[in-house]
Amino acid sequence: MKMDCVEIDGSVMEGGGQILRVSAALSCITGSAIKITKIRAGRSTPGLRPQHLSGLQLVSDLCSGSLQGATIGSTDISLTPGKIQSGNHTADTQTAGSVCLLLQVALPCALFTDASSQLCLKGGTNAEMAPQIDYTVKVFKPIVEKFGVHFDCDIRMRGYYPKGGGEVMVTVNPLKELQPVTMTERGTITKIYGRAFVAGVLPFKLAKDMSAAAVRTIRKEIKELYINIQPLQEKDKACGNGNGIIIIAESSTGCVFAGSALGKKGVYADKVGIEAAEMLLRNIRHNGCVDEFLQDQLIIFMALAKGRSRIRTGAVTLHTQTAIHIAEQLTQAKFTITKSDDDLSSNVTYIIECEGSGATNPNL
Repeated sequence: MKMDCVEIDGSVMEGGGQILRVSAALSCITGSAIKITKIRAGRSTPGLRPQHLSGLQLVSDLCSGSLQGATIGSTDISLTPGKIQSGNHTADTQTAGSVCLLLQVALPCALFTDASSQLCLKGGTNAEMAPQIDYTVKVFKPIVEKFGVHFDCDIRMRGYYPKGGGEVMVTVNPLKELQPVTMTERGTITKIYGRAFVAGVLPFKLAKDMSAAAVRTIRKEIKELYINIQPLQEKDKACGNGNGIIIIAESSTGCVFAGSALGKKGVYADKVGIEAAEMLLRNIRHNGCVDEFLQDQLIIFMALAKGRSRIRTGAVTLHTQTAIHIAEQLTQAKFTITKSDDDLSSNVTYIIECEGSGATNPNL
């Protein structure tokens, strides 16, 4: 194992939990010890939140590592990784902290084990400031599979803000190495569908209103496609009260995009539906191949893949720039971002290109 410790400034660029997730996962895979300082320094509640703490503990557990400074509110942690272990691992935020963010940090690590792993992740499945579990399954999963990644996700219980109580069981298969991915041709949008849900005591009418408002909004711009947004009452598999919507668009070349929103107290259902619809439209207007939320989630896989990946995106987000910054610090990967003007539309797209570090799995 490499003994030199890499110091990472947790306050740079986006300065949030994402720095922790990318750093911890890459530390675990590369075997480099890391020390992260000034964690979430600019946030209203600086330092580790339960969400981040359970993610770090999960990675430390996965790589039989030693973790220092891992307490709520801590702004400095260090992780010295050991050997990555397959088997059963559990992480529980004990809040509505997102299970999808737990998966973001654990999935890359579980790919480099000797056998399949079961990750039992507990917290919020449809929570603010994080992908909804439906996004992870419908958008993230099919795209990350292009890198050769295989995982299954069983949603056992849905959990909402503020209680949490959700649970997903994720099975991850290991691989020898990640394949590079090229996604530069968007093609045409061929399908738009989604789900609008209510859970707990909330009336079913909210789901119908969110769905109808979303369909109306999309119709103004996209007239030729049938749009199917199913209103749903979450019955047994839901803990607590919540409502929300996710709308997915698929393209002729296999690109997948989404727009989503969650209901809040005092916000009309129509407004929630419109917010999700506008987010989806914004992400398919630019003609890129991934939406603004998938962008940064793919960086770690591009950095680890063997060979050159190229992905066309809309405007490059700060999250993506931050993930690239960390990936270049902890691996040999080299990224370049090139602006590309499209003759067909007024839209500017960017090509994110990466010469991956070609990480191989020593345990397989």
